Amino acid sequence: MSLFGTDGIRGLANVDLTAELALDVAVAAAHILVENSNDRPRAIVGQDSRASGEFLEAAVVAGLTSAGVDVYRVGIVPTPAVAYLVATTGADLGVMISASHNPMPDNGIKLFQRGGEKLADDVEALVEARIGEPWQRPTGAAVGRVINDDQLVNNYIEHLLSTIDISLSGLKIVVDCANGASSFTAPVALTRAGAEVIAIANIPDGWNINDGVGSTHLDYLRNAVLKNGADVGIAHDGDADRCLAIDATGAEVDGDVIMAILAKGFKAQGKLKANTIVGTVMSNLGFMHAMAESGIEVVTTAVGDRYVLEAMLQSDFNLGGEQSGHVIMRDHANTGDGLLTALQLLAEVKRSGQTLQELSRVLVRFPQVLINVKNVAKERLATSSVIADAVKAAETELGSNGRVLLRASGTEPLVRVMVEAQSDAVAQDVATRLAQVVETELK
Repeated sequence: MSLFGTDGIRGLANVDLTAELALDVAVAAAHILVENSNDRPRAIVGQDSRASGEFLEAAVVAGLTSAGVDVYRVGIVPTPAVAYLVATTGADLGVMISASHNPMPDNGIKLFQRGGEKLADDVEALVEARIGEPWQRPTGAAVGRVINDDQLVNNYIEHLLSTIDISLSGLKIVVDCANGASSFTAPVALTRAGAEVIAIANIPDGWNINDGVGSTHLDYLRNAVLKNGADVGIAHDGDADRCLAIDATGAEVDGDVIMAILAKGFKAQGKLKANTIVGTVMSNLGFMHAMAESGIEVVTTAVGDRYVLEAMLQSDFNLGGEQSGHVIMRDHANTGDGLLTALQLLAEVKRSGQTLQELSRVLVRFPQVLINVKNVAKERLATSSVIADAVKAAETELGSNGRVLLRASGTEPLVRVMVEAQSDAVAQDVATRLAQVVETELK
């Protein structure tokens, strides 16, 4: 079983992801990613606000410096900030210590190569293969140094602000920082963009990240939007590579809707390359229909923003993302960026003169039911003929008015059962029956 999942390494901190493993991964990554470096190799290291990030960061820094890499520690910052800083400083690699939207006890390690891109599967395999191998350790002046540079994040904020050409003045925004990585950057960036900003869940204490707040718990933001009479609510996850929204009525605006709004806006400005957007197999059928009606082609990939990016790079597309709120705008970033997405969405609200509720009407969603079947042998999903037969029967039942997707999670021991149909009742019924088959067959 591979150490790397769909988005780096992730698991229960100090059990699955130990300080020893973090150090070994850092050393192996250094050996792979700083090869052919023309100067003293350099790395950018950031983290979200989890308490376990403190010892994991120490281990990563120890591993990198022991391998002769100079480390620039940038503190608690969004994942996309690390990617951006790797690209713009010419660093050889970047490490982000975060478990994203997972609960606080989990943590993870995300690696970035030169240019700020996440590692391809084959590069991850090379890193994993080098873990624990004998190596020649540098000594004396050849060991790495540690530079604490929390000012580099200001370069990232300046970059975000440079991507919009319209002031957000007149908009009242509530931003939910999930007590995570965006707690110190999101309020600053949105305020400097001209908005009136009310920040919530922006006081991390090491234990409260994602605890009933953020993009996976939207009720907290919804209540704040309604209470304060805000125009828009913005929700980030723990490492701020996602953005979801709440409109002034309290309605959720998910990644599919955000992408549809941005795609139409980009097309109207002549900025949408090849009139194409990249989505995933989880994108709602309503998104597909909305894009077709707007004359925009959709290319679909496997779930995971790195797969979206791979498709974008292959064909030089500049907009793509996921229903979960990972949105990639290649003109400005090489990874999903929640703050960038928020700024671009809010700029479109201002530019259009419409409310977010009005803009969201671009997409009529097909009812979608997602059931997570937990604690099952997910690796047997692809080989079960019983499950395959059940899926085929469900697809025949739904016909062209729905679809079925079963997917093993890349980060957790579960199988996701997703069904779309023309009514909630039908989607729920089909999804429930399929989930029961999965649970029975994979227990």
